[in-house]
Amino acid sequence: MKRSIEHIFSRPARPGMVGDGFRVFNYFPGGGIPQQRVSPFLMMDFNAEYDFGASEHIRGVDVHPHKGFETVTIAYKGSVAHHDSTGNSGVINPGDVQWMTAGAGVLHKEYHEQEFSKRGGPFEMVQLWVNLPAKNKLTPPNYQAITADQMGKVTLPDDAGLVNVIAGSFNNNKGPATTFTPVNMFDIKLNAGGELNTMIPASHNTVLLVVEGAIEVNGETAALHSLVLFKNDGEEISIKASEKSVLLLLSGEPINEPIAQYGPFVMNTNRELQEAFEEFQSGKFGTLE
Repeated sequence: MKRSIEHIFSRPARPGMVGDGFRVFNYFPGGGIPQQRVSPFLMMDFNAEYDFGASEHIRGVDVHPHKGFETVTIAYKGSVAHHDSTGNSGVINPGDVQWMTAGAGVLHKEYHEQEFSKRGGPFEMVQLWVNLPAKNKLTPPNYQAITADQMGKVTLPDDAGLVNVIAGSFNNNKGPATTFTPVNMFDIKLNAGGELNTMIPASHNTVLLVVEGAIEVNGETAALHSLVLFKNDGEEISIKASEKSVLLLLSGEPINEPIAQYGPFVMNTNRELQEAFEEFQSGKFGTLE
């Protein structure tokens, strides 16, 4: 049974700045989509293609804390560097993914890679926040640096395009990311006229971002930078690209637990939020210059 489309959201009217290096359109939680409809995903920020220009100044976001969830950064164009208080660091280039589990608490910073910043050029990224279930909120921080050549790769028939499987399973092809709850994350590249068919569990909350191009999905048109929210009433998703397109398909089993969130902390109760602030202020998350 084909999955119905609940709503197609246009790109938010205005971008906001995260630090001085990420010019993002926030689709949720600020776009009117109820959190329970996209759980386990908490946030989607899309830095649509933008050239910040060449600069000796390294743009980005300075040291800040996180606790109780995961951050996932997907690089389409440009390069981003990361450092955190557990000693992890890395650079993601186009096609790479940075998957950081904040868990029990971590400090990190993310910024344009130095050489990319000096030369400038197109910059295009998606950052997601993925919730952790209560039993895993205090898991030790972790960092998965997933390069483009590590992705599960599915070449679609009839020269339709390619699917990079970041997490979960696309048509029985698995991605490299380790997740705490069932999550699918597919980076899809379709040629003009290319078609894709896949099955997503009906229980999964599912969204599709049109990063580039335009498509028809399950009989409805989705324009550039639109976000498709599916109902949980079927499994089949069929896509045809009206032009060369790049898509991000996300699905996940909902985490049906209370959420207490303030800024960079996502817990289950207000008391746990208070503890997160106290731990951060006392230096329990470590140090990072």
